Amino acid sequence: EARELAEGYEAVLNSVEDAIFLMNVEEDGDGVRFEFERLSPSYERQTGITTEEVQGQTPQAVFGEEQGAELAANYHRCVKAGEPISYQEELPVSEGARFWQTKLAPLISDGEITRLVGVTRNVTERVERERQLRQQNERLGEFASVISHDLRSPLNVAQGRAALLAEQRESEHLDPLLQALDRMEAIVEDTLTLARQGDTISETESVSLTNLAGKCWATVDTDDATIELVDEMTFQADPGRLRHVFENLFRNAVEHGRSNVTVRVGCHNELGIYVEDNGPGIPVEKRDEVFEPGHSSAQGGTGFGLTIVKRIVEAHGWELSVADGTDGGARFEFEMSEQGEFV
Repeated sequence: EARELAEGYEAVLNSVEDAIFLMNVEEDGDGVRFEFERLSPSYERQTGITTEEVQGQTPQAVFGEEQGAELAANYHRCVKAGEPISYQEELPVSEGARFWQTKLAPLISDGEITRLVGVTRNVTERVERERQLRQQNERLGEFASVISHDLRSPLNVAQGRAALLAEQRESEHLDPLLQALDRMEAIVEDTLTLARQGDTISETESVSLTNLAGKCWATVDTDDATIELVDEMTFQADPGRLRHVFENLFRNAVEHGRSNVTVRVGCHNELGIYVEDNGPGIPVEKRDEVFEPGHSSAQGGTGFGLTIVKRIVEAHGWELSVADGTDGGARFEFEMSEQGEFV
């Protein structure tokens, strides 16, 4: 039985993709000493460090005094807790392998912790992407602040003066002037919305699809367009930010479709939502372009509407895609990949 257990343990160590390391826990006077015992093949491939190089050595001897002490501090924490712990650590071992998500568990024999087994995953790409996104959001926030305070105020003055001038005298130049100022205001509002919607959603509540979609439809200038709420469902989301999604998609359908376009909202597969129309649709070769900032094929459009939609959908942890509608128009699908989104 012991041999079968050892063979099973060896098979797991050699087959898993995550990096695994084993540490011996030795009594050392008044403290505890940690020594590397074994590294899995996956650990060796991802770090370039072999079992032969580290076996019997302390973290300080392998990674240097400062870095090794940080590693040992987590090992001490696991021994003190007497149960598994999880943490993210920085351990630069090679290009593209710097940040690790680690789960550490104690192995107990005769009531004593004799070993620690660690399972660690290289999350460098994710951490660097999140860091870059935070920096972009900070810069965008600064830009939004400038727009909000330094541009909106003189714009409001110009709009007010132009409106007064239009009441006092007639001129063929006034209507184009007012339209240009209104377009500038729309760009400012969309830019501010875009800047505020990139953060990850942290707080959600139960949302009724038909209730939210109906409220959003009522706020959009829809002319003779109609809406069909095909399915009712309840899911977890941030309703305030999700309003921007539906309002922009409804506005997009009306601006690009006929005056009597029909918009449908319903359930997509088991974990998803769709919004589709029977307008002209979006060519396959342009489906990535429509989410780029400033892209617009509608006269007077700011080009930020679908960018805002994408940002908010992704901030929820969902995926957004474009397909052909049932009647040939455009169909936007949100995939809620995480379990438990629906309630």
